Amino acid sequence: MDFSLLGLAALGFAAGTYGTIIGAGGGFVLVPALLLLFPKYGPAEVTAISLAVVWANVTSGSIAYARQRRIDYVTGLLLAASSVPGVVAGALMVHLVPERVFTVLFALLLIAIAAVTLRHPTAAVQPPRTARGLLVRRMTVDGVTYQYGYKVWQGVLLSLAIGFVSSLFGLGGGIIHVPAMILLLHIPVQFAVATSHFILAFMSGEATLVHLLNGSLAGQGLLRAVALGAGAVPGAQIGAQISHRLRGRTVLALLGVALVLLAGRLLVKGVLDL
Repeated sequence: MDFSLLGLAALGFAAGTYGTIIGAGGGFVLVPALLLLFPKYGPAEVTAISLAVVWANVTSGSIAYARQRRIDYVTGLLLAASSVPGVVAGALMVHLVPERVFTVLFALLLIAIAAVTLRHPTAAVQPPRTARGLLVRRMTVDGVTYQYGYKVWQGVLLSLAIGFVSSLFGLGGGIIHVPAMILLLHIPVQFAVATSHFILAFMSGEATLVHLLNGSLAGQGLLRAVALGAGAVPGAQIGAQISHRLRGRTVLALLGVALVLLAGRLLVKGVLDL
């Protein structure tokens, strides 16, 4: 493996560690990094590489979170299944988005998510109410039992939309799923982060398969994805251990600050290119 591939492995390790801490999969780090490192790559190539690495990262992270018993499998399977149509549509439509528009839209999306996350730095958990269509979950971790609930139709529609947007931008979805699960579905941070990784294993895997079949992920792009993934896998294991020791407020703050910094850098690049 030459130096450039070793450098990509180091980038994958950093993205995997940080992405797993906040349940985002690392795509929000990889996309702007790939756009800067490989300016000749179009949106389809960047998205394909990012999603492949996200898949390697979240699969590794999900194993670690499963050991910690922090994954809500019922919620995870429900949201993963709901995202399938959106994921496929986003992977197919990425070819229709011009590169400059892609860069600016991606930056604006990150800024919007950051604004919501930083405005609500604490977990918005609410006791489940009795209502039609409400799914109540009870989870126990480290001897403490948590109970929360959300309406199934809200989770389904939310995951469908997130699947489309995340697949279109190569995010993997966690960067949107985590704040959405916390702020809209009122799921505790520790379960939202871990369950997000579990969902991403399905979402990013589906999108990666689409990119492999349509040729977006091949040749040098595939080789670079493998190098990044080689670093992301051990990074995810370390990230899961760090996340287990952090407070929910800290996790959301890290997520929001990172979004602001990355969005600003990417927006400047997009505007200057225009």
